[in-house]
Amino acid sequence: MSKMPLFLPTTPEELDSLGWDQLDVILITGDSYIDSPSIGVAVVGKVLQDAGFKVGIIAQPDTQSAADITRLGEPRLFWGVTAGSIDSMVANYTATGRPRRADDYTPGGHNTKRPNRATLVYANLIRRHFKGTVPIVLGGIEASLRRIAHYDFWSDAIRRSVLFDAKADYLLYGMAEHSVVELARILSAGDDPTPIKGLCYIAKQAPEGYLTLPTFEQVSQDKDAFTNMFHTFYDNNDPISAKGLAQRHGDRYLVHNPPAPYLSTSELDRVYALNYAHAQHPHYEAQGAIKALETIRFSIPTHRGCYGECNFCAIAVHEGRTVRWRSQNSILAEAQAITQFPDFGGYIYDLSGPTANMYGFECPIKLRQGPCQDKNCLYPETCPALPIDHQVQTELLQKLRQVKGVKKVFVGSGLRYDLILADQAHGEAYLKELVQHHTSGQLKIAPEHTQPDVLARMRKPDLGKLIEFKAHFDALNDAIKKKQFLSYYLIAAYPGCTLDDMRALKRFASQELGVLPEQVQVFTPTPSTYASVMYHTEKDPFTGEALFVEKNPAAKKRQKEVITGDGKPPRRHRRGK
Repeated sequence: MSKMPLFLPTTPEELDSLGWDQLDVILITGDSYIDSPSIGVAVVGKVLQDAGFKVGIIAQPDTQSAADITRLGEPRLFWGVTAGSIDSMVANYTATGRPRRADDYTPGGHNTKRPNRATLVYANLIRRHFKGTVPIVLGGIEASLRRIAHYDFWSDAIRRSVLFDAKADYLLYGMAEHSVVELARILSAGDDPTPIKGLCYIAKQAPEGYLTLPTFEQVSQDKDAFTNMFHTFYDNNDPISAKGLAQRHGDRYLVHNPPAPYLSTSELDRVYALNYAHAQHPHYEAQGAIKALETIRFSIPTHRGCYGECNFCAIAVHEGRTVRWRSQNSILAEAQAITQFPDFGGYIYDLSGPTANMYGFECPIKLRQGPCQDKNCLYPETCPALPIDHQVQTELLQKLRQVKGVKKVFVGSGLRYDLILADQAHGEAYLKELVQHHTSGQLKIAPEHTQPDVLARMRKPDLGKLIEFKAHFDALNDAIKKKQFLSYYLIAAYPGCTLDDMRALKRFASQELGVLPEQVQVFTPTPSTYASVMYHTEKDPFTGEALFVEKNPAAKKRQKEVITGDGKPPRRHRRGK
């Protein structure tokens, strides 16, 4: 483990104690400062610090005064701005437009400190109090998903790249560990950062050889042009195969460099071996506890990326469509370190990545050439080129159970049950390991819907696989005499979904699954997803077919209430029919 200070400084007193007169980089975030490898701004800060830069963090600054934004002075190299772990509009509003009262990333849990469009607000706050300052660099999921012209659900309009709206200098998209260190080194040397991979900037001309996207003005007025733009954008998001993109906004261009290379296993291991406190900084802890820490403090991320490519999910555009993972030794070392925390109770609450059971295998063709443009790894069927092998993760779970001080390791994130079924050699053994040792009474899966047309527009597997998986799960529980259940995540009011579709879903869930599911959410069109393209255009982006799209908030709520009722507790039936 590194010998650097446990927390990055956030107060003048900490700077004094370190003997630092000026920071190289100051990071501004819409979350409280949680020093955890599960929090992007903490990872970026620690990676920069590990590279030799002096880094500080200001969390949830007061936007009505200078007190917070000025307390660490002005950085030598750049300001890094992120809205936090969640897009600020998603964090602040429900899918039906109601303000959210709670925020798991704010001390005390009250949603009072993250402004709407936080990336824009924080960039403006910096410029207001530091005239002619060093570059302002945008990052994090909000900036990453809004880096080109995009559909914005909350204004029901196409918005410009957030780089233009924030009037910032640069934007780093994706996970950005490589890019942010390279940027700091180049700025420190006084050189030009515009060639950095994973970086967006504004220019008067499109670079030679870059693909030219339809202009902001075109996609604002023409829904087909918007769809075509998104196809090109989506197809150029892999470090191996992507080309640079350029999109004119008025008389200037957004220049979108190809993505930065993914971190290798050894590089990931190094990132996760940095000295995280796994806690909220004391300055913010004094303002109240953080609910998010209840799960992430004693959880271990194992991998990044997802080749599921569900149309409603932004992981493919932010983290990537290629899965890469940490070594078993790295994960075991983190588990051993966690057991040394005085308040560790023996339970690791989650061992996973975006999809829990994608650890340890990836398509060799994709690793050489990038993702296929004409087909998907898992839809409509699992590609035979994907070497599915759950044995590696099964062995990892077994080793973690042997770590002294660990009582139980939960796999709390969702699973792709179609992957388990497709692994004829090791899928059953993996599921048995989960059922016997790593389930807290409920195992989470995400069928999302039951109707074929809706599932197709989600890129989700058909019902036959869900029924088959449930039979395997029930049989294993019967064999070991445990009463455990599957927990189903479902989406209401998805593009193409009608009230009758939700009624059919309810009948299926009651009759075939033996449950009225509790986890039902109304669809939110988040930026840079194919589902948001469907929502905006009211067409299937792959066929051009017209789609019914429910846009009335009250009608969306009615779709959800088909399953959940009017606030009444859901009924759980006995297993089976």
